[in-house]
Amino acid sequence: MRRFCSFARPLLAAVVIVCLAGSACRRESRQVVPLNGQAERPDAVRLTPLQPGKPGPPRPTNHAYADNAYAMSEGKRLYSAFNCNGCHANGGGGIGPALMDDEWIYGSEPDQVYSTIVQGRPDGMPSFGGRIPEQEVWQIVAYVESLSGNAVKTAATGRNDDLSAKRPEARVEPATPRQTGHR
Repeated sequence: MRRFCSFARPLLAAVVIVCLAGSACRRESRQVVPLNGQAERPDAVRLTPLQPGKPGPPRPTNHAYADNAYAMSEGKRLYSAFNCNGCHANGGGGIGPALMDDEWIYGSEPDQVYSTIVQGRPDGMPSFGGRIPEQEVWQIVAYVESLSGNAVKTAATGRNDDLSAKRPEARVEPATPRQTGHR
């Protein structure tokens, strides 16, 4: 009996220490903010100056994921999962236009990128409306913004976990987008 007690006490002490240490560790809490309806869109999405509406460039849309690192990383995962790489080749362009430069055919504002993903575009961009939940579309929009260096540097990822075809989003120099309207 004495031999059992001499073995059980240190074991019991070790179990208590491990339990106390495990309960003291806290994991980072992340909260994904679900979108209520659509993003704040003051006007219709303007693709060219020939559309009806107020003159001038569209006002920037503030969406819930513009400065959310978790949403951008989810957008990066979804970008790959929905095979955006197949046409846009990690943002550098291929069959589809490049997303890392300053030339944007249909506009670079978040609501214009959202519209492109949901409605599709002629000559190849399929419509993903109704196939991707709105929250995930906005996460992809946040990631696409980071490809051209126009995301908040503290939210953009600092490393690539896949091929080194491009610099990490946090280290890309911002390219001021300009709408070209052609390929």
